[in-house]
Amino acid sequence: MNAFDQDYNVFQDALKIEEPWYVFHHELDRDTGELHIYLEYRRGALFTCPNCGYDHCHVHDIQDQDRTWRHLDFWQYKTILHARMPRIKCIACGKIRTVHIDWARPGGGFSLFFESYVMSLMTEMPVAAVARQVGEHDTRLWRVFHHYVDKGMKTLDFSNVQRVALDETSSKRGHQYVTLFVDTDTKRVMFATEGKDSGTLKKFKDFLEDKGIPPGQIEEACSDMSPSFISGIREHFPEAHLTFDKFHIMKLVNKALDEVRRQEQREQPILKKTRFLWLKNQGNLTEKQQEKMIKLKDMELKTGRAYRLKLLLQKLWITNRSIAGLYFDEWLDWATRSRLQPMVDVAKTLKAHKPGILRWFTSRMTNGLLEGINSLIQAAKRKARGYRTTENLIAMIYATVNKLDFGLLYYRAY
Repeated sequence: MNAFDQDYNVFQDALKIEEPWYVFHHELDRDTGELHIYLEYRRGALFTCPNCGYDHCHVHDIQDQDRTWRHLDFWQYKTILHARMPRIKCIACGKIRTVHIDWARPGGGFSLFFESYVMSLMTEMPVAAVARQVGEHDTRLWRVFHHYVDKGMKTLDFSNVQRVALDETSSKRGHQYVTLFVDTDTKRVMFATEGKDSGTLKKFKDFLEDKGIPPGQIEEACSDMSPSFISGIREHFPEAHLTFDKFHIMKLVNKALDEVRRQEQREQPILKKTRFLWLKNQGNLTEKQQEKMIKLKDMELKTGRAYRLKLLLQKLWITNRSIAGLYFDEWLDWATRSRLQPMVDVAKTLKAHKPGILRWFTSRMTNGLLEGINSLIQAAKRKARGYRTTENLIAMIYATVNKLDFGLLYYRAY
C-alpha cells in the first residue's frame, strides 16, 4: 500500500465511513484553516429505501451539487465533509428518495460526531461560549439541541403518572415565567410552558392527551395557593385532589411575621436588623443569635407573639393525622384573636384553603422537589446570562433536570 492510499485509509477509519462510501479526495487550505474531505459511493452500490426499508435499491440519479457537513476538527483544521447525494427508485414502494447516509442525520448540516460533541458541551457550558469555541453561530447549535432534546423527551415514559406537582419559575426579568409540571414519583419534568395562568393547566391537559394519558388519571396535584393554578386544576383536572405546598404556607406566615416586626420596630428600635432571627428555624440559629432571641422573647413583644404563632403552625405537620383538623382549627382561632392584623389576614387566607392544606396528611406531597429544580434552573440562567428565548430555556430544563443521555448520538441518530 502506498502513502497515497494510506492517507485516505486514515481519514476513512477516523471518520468511520462505511461501505459503499469511501474517501476519494481531500484538500487542505492553510489560508482558511480548513480541511475538505470528499466522499463517493462505489459504482454499482445498492442502498436502503428511506421510505419502506427495502435494501436492494439501485441508484436512480445523483444530485449535481455537493452536500456539505461540518465535522469535528482534524488537528487545528476546521473539517468539512463533501458528497454528491444519490437518489434511488424503490421497486418495493415505487418512491424516489434521496438516500440516508450514516455520518449525518437527514437535513442536518453537521456530522453526528460534531453534534454529539456540541451536545456534551451545551449541557455543561453557556451556549454562547460553545459557539465561540466551535466557530458556529449559536442559532445553529440551538437547532441541534432542540432536535435531540425533543428526541430524548419522547423516550421518557409518563404513562403511569398519577401525582403531579406544579410551580412557576422566572424565565426573564419583568415578571415573565415558565410553569413546570413534575411527576413526583419519577422526579422528572414532564412538561414546561410559558406563563403562570390557568391556561398552563389547559396546555398540560393537551400534552397528556397527546401522549394518550387521560387527564382523569391524575389523582393528586400539589401547588401553591395561586388562584390561577387552583381554578385551572378544578376546570381541567376535576378528579384530582389538590394539596397546598406546606413550604408556601409557611412562607405566607413568615411574610406576616415580618410585617408585624416592621410595624413594631418603629416603636421598638431593638427590632431593627433582626429580620432573619425570626425567619430562621430555631435549629439554624447560631449560639449568639439564640442568646439574642431569648432576650427579645422575654420582652413580650408583638413580634414575639407572632413568632410563637409561627412555631405552633410548624407543629401542624408533625401532628397525628387524626387530630390535625382540630389542631389547625385551634391555630386559626389563636391567630384570628391575636390582634396582630398581618397574622389575622393570613389566618383568613389559610382558613379559605383548609381542605387543600389538610390534604397533605393523605398525599404527603410538597413542592420541595420543585424548589430544588428551580434553584438548578436559576443557577444555569446566571451562568448562561440568559437563553434568548423561552423555548431555549425550556429545552435546557428538560435536558439538565431529566438528565437526558446524549452520549451515543452517533449510533442512534434515526
